[in-house]
Amino acid sequence: MNVAQMTVRINELYHKSKTEGLTEAEKAEQKELRSAYVANVRANLRGQLDNISIVEKDGSITDLGKKHGDKGNGMH
Repeated sequence: MNVAQMTVRINELYHKSKTEGLTEAEKAEQKELRSAYVANVRANLRGQLDNISIVEKDGSITDLGKKHGDKGNGMH
C-alpha cells in the first residue's frame, strides 16, 4: 500500500471512529497504518537530511549524511 492509499484509509477509519465507532479489528488496522505512515515519513525525512551539505565559512563543505548518517537514524 502506498502513502496516498494509507492516508485515505487512515482518514476513513478516523471519520468512522467519530461517527459509528470502530471494531477491534479496525482499531488494530488503524494503529498499524499509523505506525507504517510515521515510519515512512521518518525514512523520507532521514533521506532528505542525509542529502544536505553545509558550506562552512572557510569554504569547505560538510556533508551531513556522511557526518551523521552512520550514527543510526537518530529519530525515536
